[in-house]
Amino acid sequence: MRLFFSILSIFYIAGVFLFANFPVISKLASFNPYSLLHIPLYGILTVLITFSFVPFRLKRNHPTNPMNPTNASTHLRLDTSSFARFFIAGIIALGVAISDEIHQSFIPARDASILDVFLDFVGVALTLFLLFQLHKKRKNQESALSNLHMNASTH
Repeated sequence: MRLFFSILSIFYIAGVFLFANFPVISKLASFNPYSLLHIPLYGILTVLITFSFVPFRLKRNHPTNPMNPTNASTHLRLDTSSFARFFIAGIIALGVAISDEIHQSFIPARDASILDVFLDFVGVALTLFLLFQLHKKRKNQESALSNLHMNASTH
């Protein structure tokens, strides 16, 4: 899965740079007067990059019947054990945002804007915040489930 999200991230970043010179982007500017589309665009990029660093993996869940450990179920779980992975994903997304604005300064009819970089940062920060909240919620649920299974196995 990590390779899949890495490839998607590369294509997404390439698209950001390649489409910067398309005339349709200039036409979209009239529908996006405050450049607010930067927030979801860089939010999506942050999700893709984060999933490139924070892999999905199949992990054994607690047994559905604590007395019969062979009856263990598996599920897809997000391995989010490291704060550094989220931080690196955010730094890469911000690096792309800054590089894109520098790139746009060399394109005729486009200009670099510090406001665009700020909106990109907002998209990255909001996405990382939401991912952290999801991680915290999942960790609390797994902890409660683990405690429940331990209590059930001792009785």
